[in-house]
Amino acid sequence: MTDMTLGGAHQTLRDEVTAELRRRILSGEFAQGERLVEDRLAVALGVSRNPVRESIRVLAAEGFIQVAPRLGATVARLSAEEGEELFDVRMAVEGLAARLAARKRSPAAAKRLRHVLEQAKDAVDSGRLEDVADLNTAFHLAVGEAAGNSYLALMMKPMLQRAQWIFSQTAAARGPHSWQEHLSLCEAIEAGDEDEAQARAVAHVAAARRSFLAAAGRKPKHPND
Repeated sequence: MTDMTLGGAHQTLRDEVTAELRRRILSGEFAQGERLVEDRLAVALGVSRNPVRESIRVLAAEGFIQVAPRLGATVARLSAEEGEELFDVRMAVEGLAARLAARKRSPAAAKRLRHVLEQAKDAVDSGRLEDVADLNTAFHLAVGEAAGNSYLALMMKPMLQRAQWIFSQTAAARGPHSWQEHLSLCEAIEAGDEDEAQARAVAHVAAARRSFLAAAGRKPKHPND
């Protein structure tokens, strides 16, 4: 039976508003530090203030928005230090995800990865940077799904949403290289080579870290970064 309750409908609307605000933050349409006014957002999205207010709470909990007394809501600023911390975690988590995906390789998982790669290549060739960023996240999520570990899955989605925020800032430079690195990782997973899959995943994240640091005008803290 379809849920026709007001609560059910309201929850769906909040989720839609949250997804749209998150998309605009990730794409850079809402710049870091930009003030978010509930009334204006409600008018722009064609909704009441309630789902906007609730969405701001959700995105604040995710770290995309900061809310301060008397100042209201603003898009959070992602510092270079926070970015580096995120890359440290990504190396560990995504290296493990790739290893498990290779261990548990399946035709269904390989098909899913290849499908995302085909879409990503088309987006890169067409210069659709927002799609490139979305598909970059989709590929990493697909690797996480292929790993078949429920605890790992809980960690990857919020982590990769933050990672997409960084990737969006370097998509023009990283897009072509990222696609080739994804292809290489996919091949290692398909071959069932756990060590190589993990090594390629870590190398891929390391390359993304270098691109991020270069864009931020910073040098790596360690020679191997």
